[in-house]
Amino acid sequence: QVQLVESGGGLVQPGGSLRLSCAASGSIFNFLVMDWYRQAPEKERELVATITGSASTNYADSVKGRFTISRDNAKKTVYLQMSSLKPEDTAVYYCSTRTLGGTYWGQGTQVTVSS
Repeated sequence: QVQLVESGGGLVQPGGSLRLSCAASGSIFNFLVMDWYRQAPEKERELVATITGSASTNYADSVKGRFTISRDNAKKTVYLQMSSLKPEDTAVYYCSTRTLGGTYWGQGTQVTVSS
């Protein structure tokens, strides 16, 4: 079983930056594919970024060049560095992973981009 706890959300002005963190429990973190998703009001949840156990990354087109996903296996933490934020980035951001036992989600952290 894996527990995920996000932090780092908040209110930021357009063009600003935030770094989200997702702390994971469990002994197999190093091998887990970790995802960041987001869900804006009245919209479907969308995949934002993915990082594999070997640190290969993939991004949604809407965030390429602005967001960076990374991981620290010693801390069992995955990060999402968000820069050049836009109002349309406003959403609840969730980290997620999956194992043979199922798919796991954190509680989410709110990011609001507004002047």
